[in-house]
Amino acid sequence: MTPLSEQLAELSVRAKGAENAFAAAKKEARDKIDARRAEALSAAKTAVEKVNQKIKLAGESATRDTKALQAKITADVNALKAHVAKAKHGLDVKLAEERAELLESDAGFAIDYAIASVEQAQLAVLDAIDARFAADQAKRG
Repeated sequence: MTPLSEQLAELSVRAKGAENAFAAAKKEARDKIDARRAEALSAAKTAVEKVNQKIKLAGESATRDTKALQAKITADVNALKAHVAKAKHGLDVKLAEERAELLESDAGFAIDYAIASVEQAQLAVLDAIDARFAADQAKRG
């Protein structure tokens, strides 16, 4: 299992990468943005697959919350697949504007969800540290 400190460092790097990609994409030509989108989609799929693999490894010991997370991940994968299918269709100006507004809203929600996830991760890390402290104290006492 990867140490929590390494996982938190990876989260920080990925968040900074998303921020940098957003800033750069605002200045780039459409073809470069499409390439960034393809990279981001691939990275999102890989991350989801990684979490799914960890959940599968947990097997029977998976908690109810973990199973709910797995359902959320499955829904996210399906949404990614639907997003790819929709992106392939040509749109007129009005639909393109509506789509842009919808996707901006979706991005805002995803960012809010990520922030909430980070807060939950922080609580989980503190709970893990507390549990480790209690276990170590029980061994000594």
